Amino acid sequence: MAVCDMLVKLYELPPRDEALGKLASRGVVIRKPLGGEKHLTIDWVREHFSDAWASEADVAMAAHPGSCFIAVTADELVGFACYDATALGFFGPIGVREDMRGQGIGEALLLASLHDMRAKGYGYAAIGAVGPAEFYEKTCGAVVIPDSKPGLYKGMLRRPKRSD
Repeated sequence: MAVCDMLVKLYELPPRDEALGKLASRGVVIRKPLGGEKHLTIDWVREHFSDAWASEADVAMAAHPGSCFIAVTADELVGFACYDATALGFFGPIGVREDMRGQGIGEALLLASLHDMRAKGYGYAAIGAVGPAEFYEKTCGAVVIPDSKPGLYKGMLRRPKRSD
């Protein structure tokens, strides 16, 4: 499926406690980062993903209250998720370190974020620029928003390609 936006009904979310509990029993904690962890988190996102995602994590961590969650195991960052970073009511980006994927960390980060959005009063969340939609459909019942490419990201500045 091409990159598109999706919509989630926050008033019909699956519970998050089971996903968080399974991870906690394996030593993975989902939580909001502390202020002193901001630069470590942003640097980690830049290293494992991109400058654009690091910028979005920076915005989410600067919000009051913050709108970023991290996954931590043995004092090591292994995943993150943000919302209200590119636009209010938008979930994303989300990323899990490659060697930690497939363990439910992304699901727990997604559900923690969406439940937090619901607690702030949002009824719906948009998920911007989704590639494969199956994860979001399965985890939170998200549906594709027709004709949403490129959506909000149209005209976004990009780093010029170098011709070395």
